[in-house]
Amino acid sequence: MKNNFFFKSQFSNIYKKSSKLSEVTSQILYGEKFKILSKNKNWIKIKSSFDNYIGYIKNEKYDNKHNPSYKVYCLKATIFNKQNKNTKKFLPFGSRVSVIKKNKKFLEFENNKWLKVSDLKKINHKEKNFVKIFKLFLKTKYVWGGKTYKGIDCSALLQLYYYYNKSFYPRDTKDQIKYSKKNTERKIFKKGDVIFWKGHVAICVNSKNLIHAYGPEKKVLVMSTKKTIERIKKTANLVIKKISSIKY
Repeated sequence: MKNNFFFKSQFSNIYKKSSKLSEVTSQILYGEKFKILSKNKNWIKIKSSFDNYIGYIKNEKYDNKHNPSYKVYCLKATIFNKQNKNTKKFLPFGSRVSVIKKNKKFLEFENNKWLKVSDLKKINHKEKNFVKIFKLFLKTKYVWGGKTYKGIDCSALLQLYYYYNKSFYPRDTKDQIKYSKKNTERKIFKKGDVIFWKGHVAICVNSKNLIHAYGPEKKVLVMSTKKTIERIKKTANLVIKKISSIKY
């Protein structure tokens, strides 16, 4: 049997070590594919197929069969146990689901678990409007290692755009800096510029403003590019390491 599995819960933390007391380094989303490197009764060490990220998740709620044909295209898609009964549970943006039944308004992705069709796009849908995706997360709280509506960090915000579009991009800022092509240094920015500092990244939404998951403000927000650069220099003594461009 091929060593390919799919996560089948809403989402879960990925830990640095096999302990809930360990550092949360990332998260895995519903329908995300991974390989198992090792496992015991309580934990499995995984390597995610999209970005080759390695870490530990609880040994539960995954399957080796999954043929997704839709993906979540909203911050959080409500799960219904009937087509009109809200379970108060959600699938996060980018989750990939298969279809059991479908009508004009609802799609059943697991037994007695339904999503609104309006919250979904077909699996091969590409979204070139990166600002539209980033703005879904406005006011979402900043959480180290997070990549969902419950909390997100700066590098995940950028990576999710690529994950949605099924295009490889690293998870952590240090690797994103190495992977991204460098543009010539400049003081005038444009839409689509990706600005890297040591341990932080932000994306320009136009010539004057950027969007990022910013730890000091504890949320995702749009800020003045010029003022952000000045603030990071003043408060963290960090200067820009690289300027790249988002691919769209």
